[in-house]
Amino acid sequence: MLRRSSPLTAVLAAGLTLTASLVAAPAAWADTYTPGSAGLGDPYFPHAGNGGYDAGHYAIKLRFTPKTHHISATTTITATATKNLSRFNLDFSGPKISRVEVNGKRAAYRRKGQELVVTPRHGLPSGEKFTVEVSYAGRPKSIQDEALGASGWINTTDGAVVVAEPDGARSWFPVNDNPRDKATFSFQVSAPHGVTVLANGEPKNSGIVGVRGGYSTWRWEMSQPMAPYLATVAIGKFKVTEGTVDGIPSITAYDPSLAKEFRYLHRTTAKAIRWESKVFGAYPFTSTGGIADKLGVSYSLETQGRPVYDKGMADDLVIVHELAHQWFGDSVGLWSWKDIWLNEGFATYAEWLYEEQHGGPSAETTFAKLYKKKSGSDFWKLRTGDPGRAGMFDGDAIYTRGAMTVHALRKKIGDETFFTLLRTWTEENRHSTVTTKDFVDLAERLSGQDLDALFDAWLYKAHKPKL
Repeated sequence: MLRRSSPLTAVLAAGLTLTASLVAAPAAWADTYTPGSAGLGDPYFPHAGNGGYDAGHYAIKLRFTPKTHHISATTTITATATKNLSRFNLDFSGPKISRVEVNGKRAAYRRKGQELVVTPRHGLPSGEKFTVEVSYAGRPKSIQDEALGASGWINTTDGAVVVAEPDGARSWFPVNDNPRDKATFSFQVSAPHGVTVLANGEPKNSGIVGVRGGYSTWRWEMSQPMAPYLATVAIGKFKVTEGTVDGIPSITAYDPSLAKEFRYLHRTTAKAIRWESKVFGAYPFTSTGGIADKLGVSYSLETQGRPVYDKGMADDLVIVHELAHQWFGDSVGLWSWKDIWLNEGFATYAEWLYEEQHGGPSAETTFAKLYKKKSGSDFWKLRTGDPGRAGMFDGDAIYTRGAMTVHALRKKIGDETFFTLLRTWTEENRHSTVTTKDFVDLAERLSGQDLDALFDAWLYKAHKPKL
């Protein structure tokens, strides 16, 4: 499917009454400037994201002091107005702001909850590119959510690592924090000598681009579009291994204290990428790898191009899972968080396929074992296709039953069509955003079958589907 037109494009307020002459009407429209919305209305995170503009690039420049976990930073955002803007919002829960500029000129700003409200000196015409630069300093804090846990900026004993799903990006840089507004990223991070900095994408000039006053400066670039929650930096004393996987740079790193657990990370990453590229189609990014550290969050995250693994998450299938997300979730991203099964269901099914093709149980065996769970049990009570905010990371409803939905589809349409569907899905929607309906439409187009009943039973009913 083609890339969707930007959801951030807003039509000027409807209902204007044309009381002036036809000649005067265009000028009235042109002179109307209104605020961008303070949210994009996602059903699970209605205040996340902002309307009135489309972010194109984030340039994040920060200096980090491990002893105090203090940062001083400037984030410069290049964006395009999608309406005549009198003011606009950014999501930001980070440290104290010292200065905001729009197009190089001081702008007024105020903070309200997670919103940073910016009022430029002059209105921004629809279609115009503009820059907003925010300078800030202090100690970032993670986003603590009672139902979803900790995300965002996570301090470690010797540095910090970012794992920002679902809305933790705002903890460390000002952002249009919604997965549907992808952008490119550049990172310039200064840290004391002996401390390594990793991020998404590829290092520029071998990583270190400057040394001054006991600090080294590292630069990384992610040149493919990325949802904000997938952006990461990792700062600490890492053991780093570099190589290639089918000509693609692979950079892995782990805290030395985790050597026994993660010494196979580099090799397993290469093995998984080679296998997944055969099954899912061409790898969608220009480098790969992984980062392992002691975060204390008890999960791993598919940060784009280079997943982050917490201590205790070294299983080969975990690596297969997070790397499968590079296709399902990172390149082919979500339009709405309620469709998160498209991320986790497919990544979990990648584990089943990996086992099936590497001497383990078949996906059918795994499916049949799980299907035996009794009707009416808690396993079947959440709706996989719309689990509610608190249930969006539910292991049964989203991960396991999401994978079961994928397998039920495979049984229905047959292996030849199914594996063609996987590769077509990742290719047609490369670096785009999608909905469940998009997937159903493609599955019906390729199979020639009406699949509404199957998806309705597996995704939207809170009871055990019939086979």
